[in-house]
Amino acid sequence: MSNPIEALFGAGLLPRTDFPPESRYHGVPVRTIAGPDGRQIAYLARRFSPDPDRFATLSVQIVPEGQRLDQAAARLIGDPEQFWALCDANGAIWPEELEVADGRIRVTLPADVPAPEDQL
Repeated sequence: MSNPIEALFGAGLLPRTDFPPESRYHGVPVRTIAGPDGRQIAYLARRFSPDPDRFATLSVQIVPEGQRLDQAAARLIGDPEQFWALCDANGAIWPEELEVADGRIRVTLPADVPAPEDQL
C-alpha cells in the first residue's frame, strides 16, 4: 500500500511544494512559462505579505543597538531563519526596516491565529 499522503499528492488533492511548512514560500504555487526555445521554466508565483492586522500580538520588544533581524528572531522565536515572520507581522518588506535601535518589534502568533482569551 502506498503512503496516503503521496496518494493525495498523486491525485492532485494536495499541492506539491518543495518548501517546508516553516518556509515563507510554503503554499506558494509553482507556475511555468515557456522559454524562447519552448522549454518549460518553473517559477514561484508572487507572494503577497499578509496584512499585519491578521496577527495577534504576544509582546512588543525594543530593538537593541546593532541587532540584526535574524538575531532578534533567534532570541524572540528561537529560529534565526524565521526573521521573515517578524517582517510579515510588522508590515516590513526589508529586514533593515526593523533593525532600528530602540525601535519596536511585535512578536505575534501566526497570521489568523487568535490570541488566547486571557490576552483579549
